[in-house]
Amino acid sequence: MAKLFIYYSLSQNGDIVAEKLKEFGFDIRKVNAKSLKKNNFWNIFKGGFLAGINHKSKLIDYNNDIKDYDEIYIGSPIWNSKLSCPINSVLANTDLNNKKLKFVLYSGSGEAKKAVKKINKNYPSAEIVILKEPKKYREELEKLNGGN
Repeated sequence: MAKLFIYYSLSQNGDIVAEKLKEFGFDIRKVNAKSLKKNNFWNIFKGGFLAGINHKSKLIDYNNDIKDYDEIYIGSPIWNSKLSCPINSVLANTDLNNKKLKFVLYSGSGEAKKAVKKINKNYPSAEIVILKEPKKYREELEKLNGGN
């Protein structure tokens, strides 16, 4: 069964998750957004505001072809308790029907109530894992259970 991790990361938390999932046999596809390239105060503030209104970022060279994959993990930082703007774009531009889905959310607080509510509404059969700052707390990666 082919597995793919599609993720966005501004503060390297998603990169840490990607490294771990690669060990479990996942292909990795990092998403890059045109307007959010640096992890600084302004971009964090801007990203949180835009996430709050469910904004979709313009993606750079995003490949939405997932036909060869059975299992898709979507990784997103949590901004303002919601999914990041680049991941909103991924979800809007990728046909996830008939795929086994798991969302891996990385959050400074370890919570993501609004994001979980949105995922449950739009992808009711998807699993959700919330990691509290995996860059800082590496033990959080154990919640990935070998990619299962």
